[in-house]
Amino acid sequence: MLDKVDVLIIGSGASGAAAAWSLADTKMRILCLEQGDWMQQSDYPSNGRDWEARQFGDYATRPNIRARPTDYPINDDASPIKVVNFNGVGGSTIMYTGHYPRMHPSDFKVRSLDGVAADWPVDYATLEPFFAENDRMMGVSGLAGDPAYPPKTAPMPPLPLGKSGARFGRAMNDLGWHWWPSDTTLATTEYDGRAPCINLGHCTPACTQGAKASTDITYWPHAIRAGVELRTRCRVREITTGADGMASGVIYYDADGKEQFQPAEIVILACNGIGTPRLLLNSASARFPNGLANSSGLVGKNLMFHPYAQIYGYVDEPVDSNRAPPLCLWSQEFYETDPNRDFVRGYTFQFGRGVGLVTEAVSSAAAGRLPWGADHHAAFRQLANRRIGLSAICEDLPEDHNRVTLDPVLKDSHGIPAPKVEYTIGANTQRMMAHSIARAHEILAAAGARNIAVESPILNGGWHLLGTARMGRDPAASVVNEWGRCHDVKNLFIIDGSIWVTSGGVNPTSTIQALALYIADAIKQRLATLFD
Repeated sequence: MLDKVDVLIIGSGASGAAAAWSLADTKMRILCLEQGDWMQQSDYPSNGRDWEARQFGDYATRPNIRARPTDYPINDDASPIKVVNFNGVGGSTIMYTGHYPRMHPSDFKVRSLDGVAADWPVDYATLEPFFAENDRMMGVSGLAGDPAYPPKTAPMPPLPLGKSGARFGRAMNDLGWHWWPSDTTLATTEYDGRAPCINLGHCTPACTQGAKASTDITYWPHAIRAGVELRTRCRVREITTGADGMASGVIYYDADGKEQFQPAEIVILACNGIGTPRLLLNSASARFPNGLANSSGLVGKNLMFHPYAQIYGYVDEPVDSNRAPPLCLWSQEFYETDPNRDFVRGYTFQFGRGVGLVTEAVSSAAAGRLPWGADHHAAFRQLANRRIGLSAICEDLPEDHNRVTLDPVLKDSHGIPAPKVEYTIGANTQRMMAHSIARAHEILAAAGARNIAVESPILNGGWHLLGTARMGRDPAASVVNEWGRCHDVKNLFIIDGSIWVTSGGVNPTSTIQALALYIADAIKQRLATLFD
């Protein structure tokens, strides 16, 4: 048996890294187990000319396609949206776009404001100092003064709008609709050892330059220098409990496939909205027959994805295409509930620059825009580097039939049951998506685009994994309390997107990390009475 640690964190991604760094100043012995490897920037796709091809192989966003040894399979056959994640130090921050909005104050009060779902037990004001702290640690670029938000600042200036962004900005001005330069975690100046963005290409298959803030190059160097231990190639099978019902540690498989038991005083789950319920359900025992921390029956239920509608078209002159960061501005014109619409809540538009030449050729051939034969090259010249587009990030309301369970057949390479996802898009969200597509057509028309195409929902759009171990004050209606401690197991905490009550209509990473810092701070403030 290994030496007992004070705090054991499972997962080194957005939330796990932030909590590890925050807790390090307690001088407790802190260990993080990560099932993936340390990442090598020299291995990233944008080092070579085959970077687009590798997005369909070893750097695909979907684990079922990527199938690296450190991935686990996911049965998402019963979902129109496929799960996207990444296993490695930094988690899915390795592959995210770096788009970095915060939740809005209204997102925490949807029951009070709109009569749907439930209110959060925390609010924007409570999280605001942790948002600011996280912005400093991750290195956010942005422009102060966005009227869609309470006042906030960013450590670095925003990304340049470029040709695509300027075109969209003019179109939005013509329509009289809100737009603003995006907050991103892409460095625009030298920052904490990171060099600024030099436009190597699309940010999703990892950033060779190190300009994009993944937690392996932001939080982890600071946490490790402060004494936190990070152990890679450690796949956790289950959380164990003692006779007192408290978590006693975890059983995991090490890099050699050998089973190990790691005891701990405190266990913190940071495995995302798919991995966390998977581990809790697989930690069933005589005392917890329906899965650990699941007396409410809500572990795995209320999965929220953020269905995306993607709309794009082509303009008559070359634009930035894939020669700049993919996202340049956002609009929250349609974010808050409007009683004149046929849905509650709303969505964010994020505006993009286009795709690479290989992706353009493949997708346009499949869609019939690019003919074979004598006209092939002439037609391609009218498509290449001329795509502009936008995506609507639509709020997903919690519904308990959208869920994660354990697959009875599919297993990972260590024999651990794989997660099974069952998900449908709710009626409110479908009406929201239809509204967003109609507005996007107006925006693209105002921007001078033609040959407009729609993908709704984006098939490989399950980036945001939320809601499967929700936060709340009532143990019968939630899995963790208002500061992240499981109602059933007083030394077990959850800090990832699974604790979300509602999804909002923005990318969640900024808010996930603010919540992780808030929960870590709550642990530090309560150390003397933590298990009371």
